[in-house]
Amino acid sequence: MDENIKSNNKYLPIIFSFVLIIGILLGILLSGTLQNKNLFSAKNKQYDKINDVINFALQDYVDTISKDKLQEKAITGMLESLDPHSVYISSEEFNEVNDPLMGNFEGIGVQFRIQNDSIMVVNTVSGGPSEKVGLRAGDRIVKVDGKNVARIGIKDTDVIKKLKGKKGSTVNVSIYRRDVKHLLDFNIIRDVIPTYSIDISYMVDKQIAYIKLSKFSATTIQEFSKALEELNQQGMQKLILDLRGNGGGYLQAAVVLADEFLSKGKLIVYTEGKNRPIENYYATSKGIAESKDLVILIDEWSASASEIIAGAIQDNDRGCIIGRRSFGKGLVQEQFSLSDGSAVRLTVARYHTPTGRCIQKSYKKGMNDYMNDLNQRYMNGELESADSTKFVDSLKYTTPKGKVVYGGGGIMPDIYIPLHLDKNLEYYNQLLNKGLVYQFAFEYTDKNRKLFASYRNANDFILKFDINNAIFEEFTEYVEKNGVSKNLKGYALSLDKVKILLKAFIGRNLFDDKGFYPIYLQTDNAFLKAIEQLKHKK
Repeated sequence: MDENIKSNNKYLPIIFSFVLIIGILLGILLSGTLQNKNLFSAKNKQYDKINDVINFALQDYVDTISKDKLQEKAITGMLESLDPHSVYISSEEFNEVNDPLMGNFEGIGVQFRIQNDSIMVVNTVSGGPSEKVGLRAGDRIVKVDGKNVARIGIKDTDVIKKLKGKKGSTVNVSIYRRDVKHLLDFNIIRDVIPTYSIDISYMVDKQIAYIKLSKFSATTIQEFSKALEELNQQGMQKLILDLRGNGGGYLQAAVVLADEFLSKGKLIVYTEGKNRPIENYYATSKGIAESKDLVILIDEWSASASEIIAGAIQDNDRGCIIGRRSFGKGLVQEQFSLSDGSAVRLTVARYHTPTGRCIQKSYKKGMNDYMNDLNQRYMNGELESADSTKFVDSLKYTTPKGKVVYGGGGIMPDIYIPLHLDKNLEYYNQLLNKGLVYQFAFEYTDKNRKLFASYRNANDFILKFDINNAIFEEFTEYVEKNGVSKNLKGYALSLDKVKILLKAFIGRNLFDDKGFYPIYLQTDNAFLKAIEQLKHKK
């Protein structure tokens, strides 16, 4: 027995050495010092590869880097790989991104424009802090809290940062006012400033009403219901709802708005996603415009909630859609808040119109191709001719009354209005492209505010003011000074259009959108077609 023990003891050093070598090798593998990193945890479902990469970069990268920035870029890249509308919102951007949907923000309540490298007040918000202390349209903001902001190359975003702030906080602004020799100082207490979904609602004639809706926010339904009630009291029998340029917003706002036009039980839209069961949205009996003749205007910038409305009306044979093919956004996002004040908007479902079509355009070729789609429509001639639009038979659907509609990329209107690119209007287009009509109107308004003070309201201005020969001659001299030579043929062809546009911009400078749209729409082909359509409808 003792001999056996002695014999075994001979091999103990070898055994211990072998165990030690195995232990060292395992230690090296487990510590991650080999380039293969963590061989075992990679197969573990809890393994966080992104966090490991960030840690390696923080520990070993050649330069100093921020962990927060790395995380944000990782999240942004991850969401971009999913679809074009899943996005990350940093804590710094959160309010800026969400304010338009909330229907208000906190600030001083002015509309401004950078003119000749100075901040020009275009209008004050009615009842807002700036109006209450005495700021006026035409004032130039020279200083903010004692610091010069004139002629320093200030940008719109910089102005917003300086003027927006928490309710109850104070900002001091120094104002230059025409005909006043010294600067005027105002202490303005910031407050909640409403932002409106409806640009304008008014009666075009004794029967036809017009509503221009710019977005779908938290206040849209209250605004829209109020507008409908007021128009009803004025005798509305027919309605033009203008959704051109409306990029969407809250799904629920679109559903409730569509309910105003559809009878009880009509399907408005349904949504479906892998982790979201099918959810149907039906009209109730609460609509106050179910019997009104309806035309909806759309264009290539009408998206999301706007397309829900247009699709619901078209698929239920409820009204006429006029304009150009809409954007093609049929994805539903939900916003998830993160603990540091940032958020993620994640696509959770697709929405479908009542006939079953999903109007989301393809994004399989990547973000650049997706965002370049509108340019491609222009290049292939679609914006100038409906015949250039290509549809696939497999995406063909039929409404209850037998009308053929198509999915696969936006709502195609019932009546197509091409983008007007008349080469005979080259002179007119030059004026627009250089912004000369707008600039002259702005400066003319600013110089003649005492003259315009005699107009009591927008309607008074629209009825009584005209661009006379003296004003137009002053405009043509201004244009030539700014590099556009007088073209007699172009001048003759553009005369009426320029006069209307000049009056419209002057009206906007004085009375905001109430002084703009009723004038501007006189030259709008889609609007004029809508009027024609409604007048011929018995």
